[in-house]
Amino acid sequence: MSALPFAATTPISVSRVGLRAKDAENLAAYYRAVVGLEELSRDGTVITLGAGDRPLLDIEKDAAAKPDDPRSAGLFHTAFLLPSRADLGRWIKHAVEKRIPVDGASDHLVSEALYLTDPEGNGIEIYVDRPAESWTWKGPHVEMATIGLNIPDIVASVPADNVEWKGAPQNSVVGHVHLRVGDPKEAEAWWHKEFGFDTVALYGGQAVFLSSGGYHHHIGANSWQSPHAGKRDAGRTGLSWVEMRSATAKTNETREDPWGTVIKTVPDDA
Repeated sequence: MSALPFAATTPISVSRVGLRAKDAENLAAYYRAVVGLEELSRDGTVITLGAGDRPLLDIEKDAAAKPDDPRSAGLFHTAFLLPSRADLGRWIKHAVEKRIPVDGASDHLVSEALYLTDPEGNGIEIYVDRPAESWTWKGPHVEMATIGLNIPDIVASVPADNVEWKGAPQNSVVGHVHLRVGDPKEAEAWWHKEFGFDTVALYGGQAVFLSSGGYHHHIGANSWQSPHAGKRDAGRTGLSWVEMRSATAKTNETREDPWGTVIKTVPDDA
């Protein structure tokens, strides 16, 4: 079994994400078939999916909800981090065999990633990290880029005696969450104040990347589609909440960022 990824071992990390869906059954089926999550439990209108025994995604049915507005604050993507490069290679082979539509594929220097969109418009990243010791830091900032992904090389990393994709393996995690915000500078200040996060990268004035414990980013915040967005409409589908796991939290806590996005914190008692 692969080790728990570095992203999940820092003082604060992403635990799971909650989505509000018009058709929770259809959305859950997508995450099972495409991302490889498995259903762990049901509680009323909420379906909990995860990898191994780790819950990663809650999908709550709200048939009356209006569709998400991509120009508003909300979810840019949920990033599912696989434990090894071979796992990503297996997923790519699975995606090719099943003809799964992919929106993009990028080498970010610190990671290798593919991007999708679920049936209700929520962004998804499926990725693997390069070893942390290979990342290049310039002072407090880590070097990241967006260049073409070498898919054949990733697929070639899959051992010949273990080629089958059997779903997201144990120790898959939500490595980071990328948010749509109205003002990245305001988001940066909020994550500094509320969580003590470090700013690890800036893309002009339109995107900021923040983390705990030297990770390349646990939270991304951009205004590419949502400049000057105001408070979120709670009656829409899409992001319901993000849950963070904290080594210093004693009790469960709930905060809202400047756009009304709910950020939960739970103690790290794993």
